[in-house]
Amino acid sequence: MNRHDKSLLSHGLVSRRNMLKGSLASALTLPALSPTLASAAEASEKENIDLSHQWPFYGDHGQAGVTTPPQRHIMFMTFDMTTPTAQALQILLARWSAAIAQLVQGAAVGTVEPSRIGSVGTDTGEAVGLDPASLTVTIGMGPSLFTDTYGLTAKCPPHLRPLAALPSDNLQPELSGGDLSLQACADDPQVAYHAIRVLARIAKSTGAAQTRWTVMGFGRASAGKDQETPRNLFGFKDGTRNLVDASEFNQHVWIKEGPAWQQSGSYQVVRKIKMNIENWDTDRVSDQNQVFGRHKLSGAPLSGTREFDTPDFHKKDTEGELVIPATAHIRLAAHENNQGVRILRRSYNYTDGLNHYGQLDAGLLFISYQNDPAHFETLQRKLGAADALNEYISHIGSGLFFVPPAAKEGSYIGAELFS
Repeated sequence: MNRHDKSLLSHGLVSRRNMLKGSLASALTLPALSPTLASAAEASEKENIDLSHQWPFYGDHGQAGVTTPPQRHIMFMTFDMTTPTAQALQILLARWSAAIAQLVQGAAVGTVEPSRIGSVGTDTGEAVGLDPASLTVTIGMGPSLFTDTYGLTAKCPPHLRPLAALPSDNLQPELSGGDLSLQACADDPQVAYHAIRVLARIAKSTGAAQTRWTVMGFGRASAGKDQETPRNLFGFKDGTRNLVDASEFNQHVWIKEGPAWQQSGSYQVVRKIKMNIENWDTDRVSDQNQVFGRHKLSGAPLSGTREFDTPDFHKKDTEGELVIPATAHIRLAAHENNQGVRILRRSYNYTDGLNHYGQLDAGLLFISYQNDPAHFETLQRKLGAADALNEYISHIGSGLFFVPPAAKEGSYIGAELFS
């Protein structure tokens, strides 16, 4: 790579993917694509990544990273407070907010290489030269913070409490709970990783908090407006009917009532869902289609021919059987069958390598936002009781967090809680 190429890459004018494509094109002569593959390639090109793009941290709205169109990568981490005082919590939230405001601009947080010999850098440096890559960092606050210990009992959001026990639970304590959550999403995985690394160092250096559990995800498994629907690790399109419009966000995601410190906030549900990859891969595709209620390749509901066809849950075949089975995932999760309940999905695929049986240890980092976590519980109870997908998945991690509204410039996330 010459100096000019490096300069273009660092300014987001040439993506790493496009540079790789250019290199391959110069070495290979590729055969013509089939119509199906050509169509997929054209759809993919509609989502060209601008690594120079920035999302603002401050504002008079909800935090970035909730309804923001999902980026390609995530680093998610939860923390436990180690200095359980209101002052320690305020200082941590203030320092995190100041650091995030720098990070989303692609700036270092302090010095990487101090001029004073023997000094420790305040920024770890692995993102130097990388563009912001649409980084967002979203802060969540767990139910355990809203107690007399932090002087926040009277400020507890009305729907914040531990999630109810659910039929799908196989939870591991070391992958559940937490006083605080950080969700860093970016179109460059190193940018997302760097953000969490810097913020975790701040928590440790202040003595305020320590890491509880973390997941690094790739390949978003939900779509935003004008984004191509991605696929989960079972190979199916995921999030075809996700919320995408401001009117839907106002109805189902953002908190609209109560005191000012609560409005434009939301509730974040996080579930680490392990997938039994090998078992799934040996099943017939026709059975897989029945499990999801969609065709694997096109994403169309079994009652239709195109991905975005509205599922017909009443349609029957010539033998009088439901075309979309009673145990199909899309039937049980559909808002038409749940009194209109809808949630915003913001999930990612993950892999942890191999388990102790030598099998793939991978799955879905499920993240949803809703203005009442009972909405998630309603859907999950329905899914946990009858979903044919349960044979292939296990919910091993869980967390619930209140996501305060965005900080105003000169302030920090959650400041109004301490007024």
